[in-house]
Amino acid sequence: MGDYPETLEDFETRFATENACRDYLVRLRWPEGFQCPRGGHPRGWPVRGLLFQCAACDYQVSVTTGTIFQDTHKPLRTWFRAMWWVAGQKTGVSALGLQAVLGMGSYRTAWAVLHKLRRAMVRPGRDRLSGRMEVDETYIGGPEPGRDGRPTAGIGRQVLVVIAAQEDGAGIGRIRMRRVARASAPELMGFLQEAVEPGAVVRTDGWAGYSPLEKRGYQHEVVFLQDDVSLLPRVHRVASLLKRWLLGTHQGAVRPNHLDYYLDEFTFRFNRRTSSHRGKLFYRLAQQAVSTPPTPYGKLGGKQRNHNTLGLPESSA
Repeated sequence: MGDYPETLEDFETRFATENACRDYLVRLRWPEGFQCPRGGHPRGWPVRGLLFQCAACDYQVSVTTGTIFQDTHKPLRTWFRAMWWVAGQKTGVSALGLQAVLGMGSYRTAWAVLHKLRRAMVRPGRDRLSGRMEVDETYIGGPEPGRDGRPTAGIGRQVLVVIAAQEDGAGIGRIRMRRVARASAPELMGFLQEAVEPGAVVRTDGWAGYSPLEKRGYQHEVVFLQDDVSLLPRVHRVASLLKRWLLGTHQGAVRPNHLDYYLDEFTFRFNRRTSSHRGKLFYRLAQQAVSTPPTPYGKLGGKQRNHNTLGLPESSA
């Protein structure tokens, strides 16, 4: 079982100091005891209360080295509060909202914190979906007048996203999604092989891009929509919720090159939507944060707000 605070009061009590936050990260990063990140040696000792020194090679390392917290100028308490707030909001938070709640001095800082946390929302080596599922694509972004069928990727500000939604009785189980350049067989098969276990039953429409499924070890069921979205109800429901979330929480102000990380956040939240312990979501996020490599601000691609966004219209949901 994870070690996590149950309530806000518990959270504030447990993480009242920098040392308490640092000790928690140490337990998450090295649950079996310190292990040198350079050579993997399992013995070391604290140095000056902030570093660990490997007993074999004398390499000194901070618990934040190699994580999303590396080189941060913000106290760990601020990061912990951000993680608690992000994990505790069922519909997510915007950078403006985080800035206001935590009293951050700039939108730029809040935006960077959120984007770094989004990079920690996908666990490396996570289990693939199995069983039965629906798969389809949707376009995120402004409308494209005068075109029928599947538009060509890259036109206007639309971005193509492929979604896999696991069947759970009449409901929806876990999901996976990814931005793709086009609805071609190589792009779609690349997504499915990463997201879905071979042997699964994959239900799609009749698009030719899905024709190699059986050769790749999947059971393929084809439905012909004829404008009846009920034949793939789960994946269309997920697409609708995704667009509504981007429009409602983020005001449609999502740049195409950042969309992958918003998809990760939506997936993180959706797959944990039935959790009754918000503290457990905080725990999972913190656990993955110490396993996620650092990303300097310059590589986050930050620019002015609402610049070159997807421009989601009200009707897109």
